[in-house]
Amino acid sequence: MIQLTYDTEVEVGLISINHAILGLLSHKPMTGYDLKKLIQESSFLYWSGNNNQIYKALLELLNAGFVTNEVLHQDSSPSKKIYTVTSAGLDELRKWVLTPPEPPEFKKTFLIQLAWADLLNPDELNALLAGYEQEVRTQLLLLKGQAGSDHYVNEGNAKGITLWKLIHSNLISTYNNELTWLAELRHELGLT
Repeated sequence: MIQLTYDTEVEVGLISINHAILGLLSHKPMTGYDLKKLIQESSFLYWSGNNNQIYKALLELLNAGFVTNEVLHQDSSPSKKIYTVTSAGLDELRKWVLTPPEPPEFKKTFLIQLAWADLLNPDELNALLAGYEQEVRTQLLLLKGQAGSDHYVNEGNAKGITLWKLIHSNLISTYNNELTWLAELRHELGLT
């Protein structure tokens, strides 16, 4: 389990939903529901964004003094809690952003399957590759359909918009590279 430490030292390599929430709140105050929706719709924030994750993280951040909340009473709807990042929260986020980045993490179950695909006959291997290719193409289409959807997080922040656009581009490149690699794999195995 990943745990944030809220002292003067930020541990290298720790990323948690807490940091992601601080980042999102650094752009504008939001409700827990707004945060949940953004995380679930994001192409690279990999948490499920369920209520337990969001509200547990918000409580931790609140207790650490990294966010504040204000209850907004509404006549025709339930009250909303609006969360705002504090200067201490921005300092924590900045410290975390400045930590040395971790190397990319590649966990591809398909590669483990492929390692023993020599047990398959050509038709079975072709079916395995076709199934994986279809998954990659589906994910690529979904990503391309999301193009620009993350920009509202950074409204009025040109650098932020550019960064999120390039993160999205990185994900698309990853899937395109996977398709190129699959074509090479098929060619090398004589399955073209």
